[in-house]
Amino acid sequence: MTILNVENLKVSFTQDGQTIEAVRGVSYDVKRGETVALVGESGSGKSVTALSTVSLLPESATVEGSITYEGREMVGASDKELRRTRGNDISFIFQEPMTSLNPLHTLEKQLRETIELHQGLEGDAAHAKIIELLEKVGIPDPETRLKSYPHQLSGGQRQRVMIAMALSNDPDLLIADEPTTALDVTIQAQILDLLADLIRSEGMSLLFITHDLTIVRKFADRVNVMKDGEIVEAGKTEDIFRDPQHAYTRKLLSAEATGKPLPVPADAKEVASAKDLRIWFPIQRGLLRRTVGHIKAVNAASFSVRAGETVGIVGESGSGKTTLALAVMRLISSEGPVVFLGDNIQGWKSKELRRLRRDMQIVFQDPYGSLSPRMTCEEIIAEGLAVHGLEPGRNRREMVAEIMSEVGLNPETMHRYPHEFSGGQRQRIAIARAMILRPRLLVLDEPTSALDMTVQVQIVDLLRDLQQKYGLAYLFISHDLKVVRALSHKVLVMKSGDVVEQGDAAQIFDSPKTDYTRALMAAAFEIKAADGAAM
Repeated sequence: MTILNVENLKVSFTQDGQTIEAVRGVSYDVKRGETVALVGESGSGKSVTALSTVSLLPESATVEGSITYEGREMVGASDKELRRTRGNDISFIFQEPMTSLNPLHTLEKQLRETIELHQGLEGDAAHAKIIELLEKVGIPDPETRLKSYPHQLSGGQRQRVMIAMALSNDPDLLIADEPTTALDVTIQAQILDLLADLIRSEGMSLLFITHDLTIVRKFADRVNVMKDGEIVEAGKTEDIFRDPQHAYTRKLLSAEATGKPLPVPADAKEVASAKDLRIWFPIQRGLLRRTVGHIKAVNAASFSVRAGETVGIVGESGSGKTTLALAVMRLISSEGPVVFLGDNIQGWKSKELRRLRRDMQIVFQDPYGSLSPRMTCEEIIAEGLAVHGLEPGRNRREMVAEIMSEVGLNPETMHRYPHEFSGGQRQRIAIARAMILRPRLLVLDEPTSALDMTVQVQIVDLLRDLQQKYGLAYLFISHDLKVVRALSHKVLVMKSGDVVEQGDAAQIFDSPKTDYTRALMAAAFEIKAADGAAM
């Protein structure tokens, strides 16, 4: 039985007097209990197609064609009909959790609101449901997390909360827009297994939007490949992967970050280092806010990175990867020496650190949260130039256009705002903003997680070229071990705040010493984990 049917869908946006055709004559369907994938690069129209199902597009959108859910027409449906369908019948998991989670409300309040509104559960029943949902999606010790706010969770944990909210009302059709983008490989596998179990046990259907064809191959029944607003190829998953007919499909299938990092010069100087770095956050309770314990985010971490060298930091969400990098950047407090360009900057005040900020830059995991919605692309990228000063004899706009071209953005779009770009394009803006200052140390926190595979390859090549040209030192944080392997000279493996293994990248990938590292490699490279591997 067909649960969702889309016929000749056309979506256009009117902007600055111009009409942009985002979706052009798309047709597909989803049957009950089936998983259908929409695959394509950023900007191909995947998300717009999905958002059209229950009219979640902005007012500037014009929608033509037919979208029926269980025989009910959604195009032009009344607000009452759409409210009845949203959340109860059709539920969404969005790509960027910080756009959907309220930063002012605790996790419990946000989950409780959804459950009370749609299911009428209150009190202990609602509390029990919330705990059950958080356990399902892999939030550790959920009872202690209920009073946490979104900013207190890692990127992957925030995404898991979003998945819990989407599943809370037992929808018939779940539309998942890049639901595993921010998740590490082991949790990604768990979430996909969870979704697969729900489809089997509840008879739920899934429309799965992704740029990761590896997931599609293991997960989807049928695939629709989109390019420039059109479906260029559709069919059963096994047929698409065995014998792709369209050149674009073949391009997507062959795209993967490969190669090795360029050798570090023998005389390369140390840019940054830390020794026995510790970051503990106090747990305070009671009227007097007494410290009753600590969240041990990082324990005794040591490393160094030289000019032209990349140190990859890997581990599951919540392992302390980002916290370690933020401490090195002096964006959070820590204990233990942090040396940058020969100076121990531990304990330096903001005024002292300001002169070093141009030399240490960071690209955050969530581009939507780190880009001001009130600034144009040009203003965002050039903001650092205004703070630290232009290079002598250079024009600001020329520099912005140059770096936009380097990261794969059209300079003619510099007048647009972040919401007018796709998720992958926003990540490239964030990379351009950091790169334009030519820093000595660049922290890259999941810089490719939101990018489709073909662009990942471009960004990896770009990072290699910039590193060689300018002698940049990288701290590269990622759950995508294939990208880490292509870029990193050394690797730190973290688990629950501890560095469980570190060393030369080739040794870590080819001959991991710990069960935990072997299990990570098994999940990433689809090899059989060693017996007894502990997660």
